[in-house]
Amino acid sequence: MNTTLLFYRVLFCAVFFTPIISFSQVTGRITGTVSDSATNAPVYGATVQLIPSGSGTLTNAFGKFALAPVSPGSYTVVVRQLGYFPQSRSVTIKDGAAITLDFSLSFSTFVLKEVVTTGNIDPASAIGIINKVDMQLRPVNSAQDLLRMVPGLFIAQHAGGGKAEQIFLRGFDIDHGTDFAVSVDGMPVNMVSHAHGQGYADFHFVIPETIDQLSVSKGPFNAKYGDLATAGAGSFSTLSTLKKSEVKLEYGQFNTQRVMAMIDLLRGKHLLTKRSESAYIAAEYNFSDSYFESPQHFKRVNVFGKYTGMLGERTLLSFSGSTFSSSWDASGQVPERAITARSITRFGAIDNTEGGETDRSNANIVLTTSTKNGGIFKNQVYYGRYNFNLYSNFTFFLNDSVFGDQINQRDQGRNIYGYTGTYEKKGRLGNKELTSVIGLSTRIDQSDLALLHSVKRVVIDTFSSGKLYQQNAALYVDETVRLTNRFSVNLSARLDFFDFKYDSRLSDTLSGRKQKSIVNPKMNLTYDLSANAQMYVRVGSGFHSNDARSVVQGNLENTLARAIATELGSTFLVGKSLLINAALWTIDLENELVYVGDEAIVEINGATRRLGADISMRLQLTSWLFADADFNYNHGRFKGLPEGENFIPLAPSFTSTGGISIKQDKGFNASLRYRYMDSRPANEDNTVVAKGYFIMDAVVNYTRPKYQFGISVQNLLDVDWNEAQFDTESRLKNETQSVNELHFTPGTPFFLKGNVSYFF
Repeated sequence: MNTTLLFYRVLFCAVFFTPIISFSQVTGRITGTVSDSATNAPVYGATVQLIPSGSGTLTNAFGKFALAPVSPGSYTVVVRQLGYFPQSRSVTIKDGAAITLDFSLSFSTFVLKEVVTTGNIDPASAIGIINKVDMQLRPVNSAQDLLRMVPGLFIAQHAGGGKAEQIFLRGFDIDHGTDFAVSVDGMPVNMVSHAHGQGYADFHFVIPETIDQLSVSKGPFNAKYGDLATAGAGSFSTLSTLKKSEVKLEYGQFNTQRVMAMIDLLRGKHLLTKRSESAYIAAEYNFSDSYFESPQHFKRVNVFGKYTGMLGERTLLSFSGSTFSSSWDASGQVPERAITARSITRFGAIDNTEGGETDRSNANIVLTTSTKNGGIFKNQVYYGRYNFNLYSNFTFFLNDSVFGDQINQRDQGRNIYGYTGTYEKKGRLGNKELTSVIGLSTRIDQSDLALLHSVKRVVIDTFSSGKLYQQNAALYVDETVRLTNRFSVNLSARLDFFDFKYDSRLSDTLSGRKQKSIVNPKMNLTYDLSANAQMYVRVGSGFHSNDARSVVQGNLENTLARAIATELGSTFLVGKSLLINAALWTIDLENELVYVGDEAIVEINGATRRLGADISMRLQLTSWLFADADFNYNHGRFKGLPEGENFIPLAPSFTSTGGISIKQDKGFNASLRYRYMDSRPANEDNTVVAKGYFIMDAVVNYTRPKYQFGISVQNLLDVDWNEAQFDTESRLKNETQSVNELHFTPGTPFFLKGNVSYFF
């Protein structure tokens, strides 16, 4: 029998016949809530374990938990959450007894032995444990650093700090987000059918100090992630409440300045309810001329506000709004031959009139309600307004020997409308614990897209111009059954439907409308080897979509590129101080879709296969000293091409990050970190090589209850390194023939920055 067909039949039975299976009589039941002692707010995702039975669960959005069935006997209920002191209660269960326990957790210093590796059956949980540790320990200087929290993920900036970063993960050159889905508080960051690249994920509207948690899913194994989540997905959550208000000032080399403030608006008072609620506002201003010979005049302003409140015992409301704007000049990518000939330096430019401006405003409302039978409805509505205007020159005088090849990419007046709804219910499948999730979502993008020819930011011609309408509707079903206290099975399937429409202003032959749908099944098996060791096996498929302009002009076969992946891994504690996650994985992508921004087309480059190994280690040496390291090996090749001509351009083969950190509640905190990326092919036959690098950064802070001051250093060893790199055919002003060679953006030299914060 066809494996995929068998999988669907099993999933159908699990989903649709579960409701008619009668629940068996439970022996006993323990329910309760977990809250924050300082704010009385519910604690989401806390681990609740029943000792010695070995069963466990996680608290939901209301901080509630349920342990059932529980056989008669004496037990200890232990509650743990990183950043809090653990709590335990002794209970005795008699026949049919139902007991309610409430826990109020207080903040504590970080202790690695409190990390719980078992009992978590979320398909993203293994790497999520690592990220909980990192969010506690790693210093964050910018929104870019937040993306680096994903183990094995590297980024590169190549346009003055204002563009979204180029992303690398699991052997993918993800461009600006083609194969990595990013969201903040459930609102998507990626832009589909964007003027500069499919999946363009500009994360700079986020103020880094407002981020509370990061959930990471590597590979296409989680049903809640759809389009663009092939190499993985990162879901960021902002703070629901502030521990303290804060004002921060930063100043550094290259005329770098930053002012940030976060203000608690309620200070224990109430606005809409007498229950737990909070509201705060955050804002930041950034400016830098950067390290290039031509000042970059980078400027960014961010404002963010959020309200969270328990409107009733079963109703939680969250509302947030944000706006940001940014403008910059850029020196662009430079060819090696110009530096060799000494016509420019590493930090010079062929065209220093590159740059642009962008802005985005968001509104996001999430209403979470629980039913009397324990089900949880979550309804989210969001809206975004976005503008993007970028000037670039990749090829200099290759196509136009008189005026040059500068292009202007515009994504203007983009409206993003979205809804996401989920229903989650914990129940019984016979005498087995069952968690069922049904999700429904839709997203509509409307925008005005244009590709123009410009000279020093003056438009002289139009290459492409038109209006975009694109909708993605999705439905997924996710079923997790705990067959034993140690073994869990997660089965899910996701259906995505797309409606692509593009109306060209230049030619009716470039306009059109097409629809396409895709179904992706997934399976995750989790086995707890012991109280501190978990193994998992994952199989699933995902996809990324093509640009709407290419879809309406091409055939439907190149509309959605499917990725099929497998992973075998384990997360475990060694002793009480070493946490390790190790994984072997493969990803087959049926088509590499590469967006060519200076032509507004997508290249169809064929099928690829990637395989690799990831190892992440987190070590607590003392109560205040921590070390970490990530090692990521990737081997990727095009299928069907001759050996030696089948390299995947810019795909990393080995990367590593790591460091040592001092973490204390007060006094000195410090971090010394490295990141390494090896040299890799820049084209299919490896005749042009993107150069590897080894960089070290350092941070030192001194913290007291009312203030903090510190310094940070990027590129501590002041090495010359290439950040973004490409094999590009270009022609300089005085050349008669074009040249294919490495073009790059130089990485940050030694960069010193100081900061001071006041808490109140």
